Amino acid sequence: MGYVAVTGGQEAIQASIQLLKEYRSKGERPVDLQVLRDRMGLLIDRIMSEAGLYAPDYAALALKQCEGSPEEAVFLLRAYRSTLARNYTSRTVSGDQMHIRRRISSAFKDIPGGQVLGPTYDYVHRLLNFGLLEETEEDLRQWRQQFEAGIPASPEGELSDTAPRVLDLLREEGLIEQVEEDHSQPCDVTMEKLPLPAPRSAILQTLTRADTGFVSGLAYSDIRGFGMSHPTIGELRYGSLEIEVDSPLDEGAAWYVGEIFVTEVEGLMGTRAGGEGIGVGYGCVIGRNDTKAIAMSVLDHALTLSIDSPTSDMEFVLLHGDCLEMNGFISHLKLPHYVTFQSKLDSLRKRKRRLEDEQGN
Repeated sequence: MGYVAVTGGQEAIQASIQLLKEYRSKGERPVDLQVLRDRMGLLIDRIMSEAGLYAPDYAALALKQCEGSPEEAVFLLRAYRSTLARNYTSRTVSGDQMHIRRRISSAFKDIPGGQVLGPTYDYVHRLLNFGLLEETEEDLRQWRQQFEAGIPASPEGELSDTAPRVLDLLREEGLIEQVEEDHSQPCDVTMEKLPLPAPRSAILQTLTRADTGFVSGLAYSDIRGFGMSHPTIGELRYGSLEIEVDSPLDEGAAWYVGEIFVTEVEGLMGTRAGGEGIGVGYGCVIGRNDTKAIAMSVLDHALTLSIDSPTSDMEFVLLHGDCLEMNGFISHLKLPHYVTFQSKLDSLRKRKRRLEDEQGN
């Protein structure tokens, strides 16, 4: 878990905690957890992704507890996650089985199953909507009635909500870089120390749990010229995946335990020097987060390149993106460093006196 606070003057600490509660409450009206969970969906998704725990209610609780700080909320959720028993291991799921809510490709106009824009801010005007200042429950009720009335009735022979992968078209033509399928036991970065060089299972786990801003910033630097990637989105899809576990009562049978929503991206990265196909980068994150999934696919590809670039340095990328580690280390600078700083001052004063003596002579 990295750096955490140390104890100090107990009375002062208790007073600080009471003041923190005053800052969090800001009056008599408590924050409704259901409102946080349902109306702050993108923030909830980010917290769950970086915490590595799919639990919308607990993510909302963590946000309420820490005044909306993503870093603190992730810390709380990861700490809670570490107390949970692992009773089952879920069966492997594939994006092919996703029940799609959104699916686009910037590589092809026409794709099997069609482009599905789904919920996205890509096409809205970035203007403040001052009408929301006066929004009421009745307004929301009326809008929902109009919205549901405008949904067309399902046609006969309702279309499947799943779709084939776009990149399978290129794979059939032999245009995608060939990669051997890895059937080895995946590395669990929550239970094992991250090995370097890291296997791909550890790379993908680390990137999906990394800070969203860090991942996006590194990917941006790679695209701008500090790396070798300039992706074309072969396919981006968002939807739900059904999670199953092996039944302990009936060998070979499965129990359905729920569903999770994820964003998955396959990015086309161009052909390597001397390569025989288009390189592919992969990203998959909890919830709706197009930017992080795309950025993850860029870094996934960059980490396979043997070039002198920050984004191809596995240690640099994987060891500095964890929001707990980075924020914990920076925050620990607020703790007492009296002895070490006084040592620096002593050294500086001695050097200054020595120079003065030399100049005096």
